[in-house]
Amino acid sequence: MLTRQVEESLRAAQEHIRDALAFAARGEKPYVAKHIAGFLADIDNLVDAQDLIENMREYMDDKIKERDDQ
Repeated sequence: MLTRQVEESLRAAQEHIRDALAFAARGEKPYVAKHIAGFLADIDNLVDAQDLIENMREYMDDKIKERDDQ
């Protein structure tokens, strides 16, 4: 799981990147906006994936413990 400070920093970065995307959509070539949007998606996926991975790890640990207890 990401630390609170890292997650907050990533979320703050997303706000700045959204601003950049808005400006890029009005004045840059489409591929620039595409890549900026990709940065946003990558940050979102990183934060969300950390939660998913942690949940999966806990689930697997529980299953292993159940198996070992039997």
